[in-house]
Amino acid sequence: MAFFGKRDAFFLFAGDLFIFLVSLWLMLLIRSQGLPNRELLLNHLEPFSILFAVWLLVFFIAGLYEKHTLIFQSRLPSMILNAQIINTLIAIVFFYFIPYFGITPKTNLFIYLAVSFLMILFWRVRGQNFFTPQKRQKAMIVGSGEEMKELRSEVNSNNRYGIQFISSVDLDEIEGLDFKEEVLKTIYSEEISVIAIDLRSEKVEPILSHFYNLIFSKVRFIDMHKIYEDIFDRVPLSLLRYNWFLENISKTHSSTFDFLKRTIDIVSTLPLGIFSLIFYPFVFIAIKLDDGGPLFFVQNRVGRNNKIFKVVKFRSMTVAEPKRITMVGKLIRRTRIDELPQLWNVLKGDLSLIGPRPEIPEIAGLYEKKVPYYNVRHIIKPGLSGWAQLYQRNPPKFDPNYDETKTKLSYDLYYIKNRSLMLDLKIGLKTLKALVITNGV
Repeated sequence: MAFFGKRDAFFLFAGDLFIFLVSLWLMLLIRSQGLPNRELLLNHLEPFSILFAVWLLVFFIAGLYEKHTLIFQSRLPSMILNAQIINTLIAIVFFYFIPYFGITPKTNLFIYLAVSFLMILFWRVRGQNFFTPQKRQKAMIVGSGEEMKELRSEVNSNNRYGIQFISSVDLDEIEGLDFKEEVLKTIYSEEISVIAIDLRSEKVEPILSHFYNLIFSKVRFIDMHKIYEDIFDRVPLSLLRYNWFLENISKTHSSTFDFLKRTIDIVSTLPLGIFSLIFYPFVFIAIKLDDGGPLFFVQNRVGRNNKIFKVVKFRSMTVAEPKRITMVGKLIRRTRIDELPQLWNVLKGDLSLIGPRPEIPEIAGLYEKKVPYYNVRHIIKPGLSGWAQLYQRNPPKFDPNYDETKTKLSYDLYYIKNRSLMLDLKIGLKTLKALVITNGV
């Protein structure tokens, strides 16, 4: 199906690089008031090539190679603006403070920044038209639950997808359904060529024989689960059955992956932990001057295989009741300094750098009773940052929130199913971005 995938991401990447190169040529054209010669172009291409590589990395971290969902499209202009501001600052530092890569005159840089910004903005806002199918295939969706409605709304409201759901069958309402008159007639009369179906649902069994005959009419069947995961980067909870876990979760165990992940945790965290010691005296003095209480806050959390461990943070709340965030606490929370002691939890092996965030045992116990399959997230080691922390817009905070926790679990299960070193790298880079702009993780 024509959903956003590696092909679209490659074309966006290639388009960005092409725009950077064309902008360089235009800058030289404007500056020299004539066609730039080969020597002039090559002299500028060497330093700018390094800059292009850094800029493309910034675009990746900024999320500009993500799927173009409706939420993404609404945020696209601001994302481009923020990324280009960072790229501009990098370019200024690069050319002004590294003499070897300096260009003469410096006016060339500002002409280039202006030209490239306008071109990349136009390409990214209007360039999506190159990926929009000229004609969307007519489709039917067969399933149930809120995720089915969410999927239908996203696909039908976004012309980037290659299909459009013009009809649906709710499996919760198929009792007494005249399949021939109400479904087959619609498929043939509307020339539906694609059917997205929840094949894992027990309720679909009675109508599968009718769908079987459609394969001879060249109707394509696609997995509703797969479409949902591809678009939203999370697992649709209402579509899950026990067989999904047996098929997808049991195969996530890999001693090689666990060894490499643990090695990366140690190699990355050890220097960070040593460097973080610089902050300890300053935080200690600030907390003592603020309310005179203890430096650390220690709390039980649920780890891998439901093992309870103690997580350590710099204290950001008052000791006495009622609990409230202290003045120093607001600062160290905003800058994420309060979480620096957790680096030692990573070295100890209780936490990983990347993984589902660990929950308080009492709250986790409540979720296990009210949220189906919640305990599965404890099958792997929890982490300082994770997939859900980056993508969930309204995560649960201090008090139990069952609806938001279900959404969080859908992201956690997606990570557990698809975890890899490349996915961890992506999460790590985006976490750095979140830390830099101090919006938390």
